[in-house]
Amino acid sequence: MNLKNPRGFTEKQNWLKIHDIHPEYAQLVDKLKVREIVKEKIGEKYLIELLGSWDRFEDINFDLLPQKFVLKCNHDSGSVKLITDKNKIDKAELSKFFSGRLSLNPYCLGREYPYKTVKPKILAERFMENDSGEPIRDYKFLCFNGEPKYVFVCSERGSESGTKFDFFDMDFNHLDIRSADGENSKKLIEKPISFEEMKQCIRVLAKEIRFVRMDFYEINGKCYFGEYTFFDSGGYDVYRPIEVEYKLGDMIDISDIND
Repeated sequence: MNLKNPRGFTEKQNWLKIHDIHPEYAQLVDKLKVREIVKEKIGEKYLIELLGSWDRFEDINFDLLPQKFVLKCNHDSGSVKLITDKNKIDKAELSKFFSGRLSLNPYCLGREYPYKTVKPKILAERFMENDSGEPIRDYKFLCFNGEPKYVFVCSERGSESGTKFDFFDMDFNHLDIRSADGENSKKLIEKPISFEEMKQCIRVLAKEIRFVRMDFYEINGKCYFGEYTFFDSGGYDVYRPIEVEYKLGDMIDISDIND
């Protein structure tokens, strides 16, 4: 990466890690603390129900949790465990998994500074399902100066062929953009019912932020907040064709920052 004269999307994001520090972003990436911010700015109805939070796995009283729920950490990415029957869980295996995640500081992996001071916890959320049985899709909006410009949809999670990534503009036209992490889906991805509502929420939550990825879910036609991500894929995913990498890079304006 050319961090002396950054041009591409990846280069610009990593340059921001060094030159554009915002300590207040720690609250926004904390999946527990951010709930109060979302509640204040757009309303509690956009939050998935919180069932509890704990400092250690051993502190969880599973008797107080419903049969289905989701366990995750508040400070990282990828620690999600979907519990569909709590009577069948392997507590020893889960304890080992979450103990490892609690000891991990994501800042040490990719220098994503917002995570550096987040106190690790485990949280449980309500298990959300579509009445139709369709898998829940998440919509990841790339936002520049508070305005959503592109969204990519993650689908077919857990399939043998892997998660698919499809990119759309703000009119939900499919775009010829590919992620290094996955292929486009061969299935038709329809515009979510709450697409316009998602964009309205994002304009409030991302206001005055130079760049952020805002994640939302749609469940039974209603949209729910997912998370703030200040460095898409840690700032290391290069999109194809390469022209897109530079187009996205041009949308991050760093002219006002003294390095």
